[in-house]
Amino acid sequence: MDHYDSQQTNDYMQPEEDWDRDLLLDPAWEKQQRKTFTAWCNSHLRKAGTQIENIEEDFRDGLKLMLLLEVISGERLAKPERGKMRVHKISNVNKALDFIASKGVKLVSIGAEEIVDGNVKMTLGMIWTIILRFAIQDISVEAGRMASASVL
Repeated sequence: MDHYDSQQTNDYMQPEEDWDRDLLLDPAWEKQQRKTFTAWCNSHLRKAGTQIENIEEDFRDGLKLMLLLEVISGERLAKPERGKMRVHKISNVNKALDFIASKGVKLVSIGAEEIVDGNVKMTLGMIWTIILRFAIQDISVEAGRMASASVL
């Protein structure tokens, strides 16, 4: 095939509707974040006898999200709604987001509706915020305690 054949269609010349949307909307970094964040969540959720398979689907009803927060914080959250309707799911996710906010964490542009709707970027952003608050900050606090103890 001639590289200069005017009849040949190059990928970048194809109309947008012909592009592989999954490839464009799901870059390698996002796949890596999904894999890493799912593993992190499961390392904690296993302590409660459960796990997630799909990070943007399994937190949509808020139940496993609330459980994750209980496991990593050691605190009880408000009682979850058990209904299957959207309003129940939004209520559960809001309870989780309110708990995160009560710990002094600002969730910029992350709302319950985005999580319930399975918005991948918002869900990953929320999990990253949780990791920063409950894992990395805890490491910093522990390092500070160890430094203080070594001075004594």
